[in-house]
Amino acid sequence: ILEKLRTQDILQRWLPAAPAVICDVGGGTGVYAIELAKQGYETHLFDVVPRHIEQAKEEAAKEKAQLATCAVGDARNIEHPSESADAVLLLGPLYHLHAESDRHKVLREALRVLKPGGIVFCAGISRFSSLLDGLVQKRIDDEVFREDIVKNVLDTGKHENPTDNVEYFTDAYLHRPTELQKEVQESGFRNTEVIAIEGPGWVTEGLDERLRDSNKCAQLFELLRTVEKEPSIAGMSFHFMVIGKK
Repeated sequence: ILEKLRTQDILQRWLPAAPAVICDVGGGTGVYAIELAKQGYETHLFDVVPRHIEQAKEEAAKEKAQLATCAVGDARNIEHPSESADAVLLLGPLYHLHAESDRHKVLREALRVLKPGGIVFCAGISRFSSLLDGLVQKRIDDEVFREDIVKNVLDTGKHENPTDNVEYFTDAYLHRPTELQKEVQESGFRNTEVIAIEGPGWVTEGLDERLRDSNKCAQLFELLRTVEKEPSIAGMSFHFMVIGKK
């Protein structure tokens, strides 16, 4: 829940005002797209999984949110006009693709659909997240998790789960923050910034209770905003965001 709330906080502060045009590419079941549509944005949702799109349509109807587009689409080649969006959200595709060439295709496609001056939001998972999770959850006691997952991802960035244990996460590519920033820059974006999403907030004792208390949650978020751009913090945040402009 901290990841979701902090992502919404970042978007709220960086997005242009509604009714700006937003493409949520690889947006799953519409967790962010539906909320943005309710705020008055012209929101176009694309995801490669047909069932996700069906669920998004169902949820949008329930929430009385009008999505301008809700369609199956590959982030590497979406059906959307060039230079038509004020912002593109890539909050999943870049860590689901192992090949750097595929990630560059996604980023170049985002560049294509953005208007000049438009903003891209790129979520990444930290290269060190499996290690951190293993230490906290005592999963490093499992030899398979320690040797086949953690050591492999630290060496290659490729998180590959050879087990049936869903708690060990799925196959993904885990970036160093500066690595994803470099990929975004190489794809043609400028003025890039790296922002830690959870930052050190995930170590907070009684985190769920604090997030349910509006005053305590506000205090925590004020502190997290203070250090969100600190380079030495980014790698220990499970997720981070690279923001760039066309």
